[in-house]
Amino acid sequence: MSTLATRLPENSAAWKLPYRGKVGMACLIIAESAIFTIFVVAYLFYLGKSLSGPTPREVLETPSFYTVCLLSSSLTIHLAGKLLERGRRGAFLAFWLLTVILGALFLYGTGREWHRLIYERGLTISTNLFGTTYYSLVGLHAFHVTAGLIMLTIVLLLGLAGRVGPEQSARVDVLSLYWHFVDAVWVVVFTVVYVLGR
Repeated sequence: MSTLATRLPENSAAWKLPYRGKVGMACLIIAESAIFTIFVVAYLFYLGKSLSGPTPREVLETPSFYTVCLLSSSLTIHLAGKLLERGRRGAFLAFWLLTVILGALFLYGTGREWHRLIYERGLTISTNLFGTTYYSLVGLHAFHVTAGLIMLTIVLLLGLAGRVGPEQSARVDVLSLYWHFVDAVWVVVFTVVYVLGR
């Protein structure tokens, strides 16, 4: 009995509460996943139900290069976090900057696609059901990429000012989780819009 009593404090001391930043981000990701699920289901439900054109097959072009850019940014942000943990600030900043550039390239690609669809193909959010669901789903994702890029840029500026070091690596990891989520959502959106939807 006495040995059990002496072991309990050791076992309870070994267990730590998870980092609250990660818990908060996990809750945000769960909530955002539910929102994206609703938009994906709406897109699939209304697919092919437009009474007038244009249709996805007629106007959509697969954004392969920009997709590679965004998915590659998951690798660069992961490497940046690992480098920060090791105290290699210069390398961290280089990979963090590369992540920002790759994310910005993806947004640029989205903007170019929208410009082409609106001005060359005449597809707006009010053209038909396809236009409404397409711009809503892809626009929701673009909004999340924009929010992520703003946060990444703030960290980059703080890092350039010398205010980001290994002691902030847990916070950087939390932001990385959000960016990985944005990338994972794009895999779903890309599959639904550019593969299944055509």
